[in-house]
Amino acid sequence: MNAEKDNVVHLNNGGQIHQTAVVHPDAKIGENVEVGPYAVIGEHVEIGADTEIGPHTVIKGWTTIGKNNKIFNSASIGQEPQDLKFAGEKSFLEIGDNNTIREFATIHRGTEDGGRLTKIGNDNLIMAYCHVAHDCQVGNDIIMSNSANLAGHVIVEDSAVIGGLVGVHQFVRIGEMAMVGAGSKVVKDVPPYILVDGHPSSVNGINIVGLRRNEVKPEVRRKIKQAYKILYRSNLNTNQAIEEMEEELDNSPLIENFLRFLRNAQRGICR
Repeated sequence: MNAEKDNVVHLNNGGQIHQTAVVHPDAKIGENVEVGPYAVIGEHVEIGADTEIGPHTVIKGWTTIGKNNKIFNSASIGQEPQDLKFAGEKSFLEIGDNNTIREFATIHRGTEDGGRLTKIGNDNLIMAYCHVAHDCQVGNDIIMSNSANLAGHVIVEDSAVIGGLVGVHQFVRIGEMAMVGAGSKVVKDVPPYILVDGHPSSVNGINIVGLRRNEVKPEVRRKIKQAYKILYRSNLNTNQAIEEMEEELDNSPLIENFLRFLRNAQRGICR
């Protein structure tokens, strides 16, 4: 332990960079940041205060990382997108605060077709070997279990849970507080509060555990159950189900969110 401490360069702002790390002199390193052995930090990278960068991690490109993140060893952050249309244009990755990114996770920058931006919010857990492709928009309080993979342009809304070994098709949206079971293949949008599973994924009910974990009140859970029955148990198509929900259900933020998602579904929804 003492030998390890002897190999650390202490910065004036309280940060610590291991002597074997390669940090570009133009990179912006916030207060109390720790950079581990053999990490590589590129020229255009910005890292917020109290963030910890593990050994052998590579962070490149126009990447901005917020405060109090913990990135474990061998993660690859901000590399060029795996898109044949990418021609080397300037593009960006933004990561918020209080995220945990585990070993060997890969997160790529955006492309021209996606506004040149991949974005990850706050308080997320991205487990080992996960992949977040170009132009994805990942919200807050999301769990991605080991080896979950998001293709390009995927949107994941707040408090969703994606199980291990899941593959999500490009342009798919996963709604707020939804859950995708382990090993699933997701090719259509997953509405909020719904549990899907399978290959390809199909609806298995309401994500009751997720609703309780997020402290959704019982009366709101009952409304969500009504909405679920109208959408999946009434033999109505999506547009007809939306009309019936608008007539039968009292307006509430979570129900309005459910309706918003259905109105904007581009790929169809999981059934």
